[in-house]
Amino acid sequence: QVQLVESGGGLVQAGGSLRLSCAASGRTFSSYAMGWFRQAPGKEREFVAAISWSGDNTYYADSVKGRFTISRDNAKNTVYLQMNSLKPEDTAVYYCAADRLLRTIAVVRSPEVWGQGTLVTVSS
Repeated sequence: QVQLVESGGGLVQAGGSLRLSCAASGRTFSSYAMGWFRQAPGKEREFVAAISWSGDNTYYADSVKGRFTISRDNAKNTVYLQMNSLKPEDTAVYYCAADRLLRTIAVVRSPEVWGQGTLVTVSS
């Protein structure tokens, strides 16, 4: 099983950009589908984006489509979330997630492995 560590969170003004990174330990990273979720204060955790093990297939929540891009570098055991045109409502703790099946992340939304989260704050 992989272990996940997120980085790249911080404070940004509305309209700005941030790139989150999620570094995975273990030699089986390339066999995992990966995803990002977020949890805003007082709200339930929600799905943001997912990517297949090969990177060929990606899925996005409607709220971030066209603004966020998920990608991965299997040689570096890292998945990224490029966030552009950020809005105050994007403020949340962002969690990286992994599962053997893309469907478990993108549809069932219950991956087996979670990171500890990184805080993104978007000021208006």
